[in-house]
Amino acid sequence: MKIEIIPLLISLIPSLFITLLAFFYFKTHTDNEEKRRRYLLHRENQKQALPLRLQAYERMALFMERISPGKLLLRTPPVDNDKKSYESLLVSTIEQEFDHNLTQQIYISDECWNMIKTAKNGTIALIRKSVLNGEVDSANKMREFILTEVVEKGAPSDKALSAIKSEVEDLFSI
Repeated sequence: MKIEIIPLLISLIPSLFITLLAFFYFKTHTDNEEKRRRYLLHRENQKQALPLRLQAYERMALFMERISPGKLLLRTPPVDNDKKSYESLLVSTIEQEFDHNLTQQIYISDECWNMIKTAKNGTIALIRKSVLNGEVDSANKMREFILTEVVEKGAPSDKALSAIKSEVEDLFSI
């Protein structure tokens, strides 16, 4: 009886080997197919998301241009000569622009979004700093002070605008 089991076991070894080989082959094949499906789905999603991301970057670049102190002051002249009311007008204009573009953050990297917020807050800080300056006693002097600061130190929005441009370049270099 012992003799009959040994040839049976020997004859089962090739079939076990073929079974294991087939199992690993089909497992590898199904894993590769799953990866390929995921890649194709990801590529399709990227095709659909790219225009939305580009539009978000365009809108944020426009926002940076609109809150750039030089352009903001040209677009928003003082209603009267009171520096406090002009400060409120400028700050509310910036905040409205920001609120209008708030949803764009979902398409932009966190780093770029933080730079945009920093630029917005830097522009508001520059406006508030001008009001606190003792030499500034009117809205027109406030405008002069802000423009002088921008010429000497640069606009807070310049760095954020560069970051936006850099990220758009990165989108196309991949």
